[in-house]
This record gives sequence, structure tokens and C-alpha cells, in this order.
Amino acid sequence: MTAQLYIEGGGDRSKSLETRFRQGWNQFFEMAEVNRRMKIVRGGGRKQTFDRFATAVSQPRPDIVPILVVDSETPVQTGHSVWQHLKAQDDWSQPQNAGDDQAFLMVQVMETWFLADREALQRYFGACFRKSELKQWPRLEDVPKAAVLEALDRATSQCSRRYAKGRVSFELLANIAPARVREACPHAKDLIDRLMAL
Repeated sequence: MTAQLYIEGGGDRSKSLETRFRQGWNQFFEMAEVNRRMKIVRGGGRKQTFDRFATAVSQPRPDIVPILVVDSETPVQTGHSVWQHLKAQDDWSQPQNAGDDQAFLMVQVMETWFLADREALQRYFGACFRKSELKQWPRLEDVPKAAVLEALDRATSQCSRRYAKGRVSFELLANIAPARVREACPHAKDLIDRLMAL
């Protein structure tokens, strides 16, 4: 059984970015000890990612489990399932052949995961990284997307290579500790647990 993950992001259509995107995600799941066959699909834009996933579930194959992974963009209401959130946030209806365990959220944005491993951020950016710019938020998934991105921008403002989506984000993904992400981000734990259970 192969998990085929349709993951939001990846920027433009350049081959080098596509390679880095896949490497970053594969490395993250490898460090999370997900010992399952996986294929990482760069979804591109948010709606484009959903459409690719919906197409995959509409043409089921017995050896492949399509899985959608997108940013939540906003807080997930208590008691709301992933599909309820996506309906409220994006007006996406759960595709007919899609199970409740085939959609997962990065809450509220992928960069939230980076805040779970500040030591990895320090190692990656070096002495110029200002960890003090990152607040001690009690629950990372409650931190608004804009606040997460602003904190990373401020923390790297003195660095020659500042935080940016694309190459830097994929390299960071390959270097953060999944165990810390699982502990700090319940929705990330749900995704990793699902992949392990396949």
C-alpha cells in the first residue's frame, strides 16, 4: 500500500524547487520513522492541491491511498473535523470517495511546525538568529498565520539568508525534529500516526 500525499505548496514549477520540496518532505517523514511507501506530490496552490486530490479519489486504485495535506490558514474550531474546517474555510466538500482519515491540516501553517524546534532554527540560521523574537506561545496551533510568519521574519532579519518560502522552508523541514512537532502540534501528530498505521 502506498500513501500518495497531495501537499500544498512548492512554489513555481521549477524542477529544482520540486526536487527540494520532495526531499524536504521525505526527509521529515523518514526522521519521523514512517516506514511506509509514500509518494509526495507537490500540490502547488491551495485549490490546485485539493483538485488533484479530488481527482485521485475519484479514480481509486487498490494499491494507493490518496491523502490531502493543506494549511488550515485559520484556527480549527473545537470539535470540528478536518472536512468541517475545510468546508467552512474554503467551501470544499468532502469528495464522495474520500474518507475522514484522508485529509490533514498544518495548523495554522507549515511554518508553525518550525517553531516547535527552535534549536533546529538556531542551527540552520546560525549566530545571527534571534530566538528572542519567538514568543513562548503555550499552544502553537493557536498562533495566527501572520504572527508565525512575522516572528520568523524578525528572528532572521539580521541573517544573510532570511526565512523565505521555497528553498529555505524545504531545507528547514528536512532538519526539524518530528518528535517535537508531534508534541507541539496535535494535527501533525494525527498525520504521522495515520501514515504509520497504513
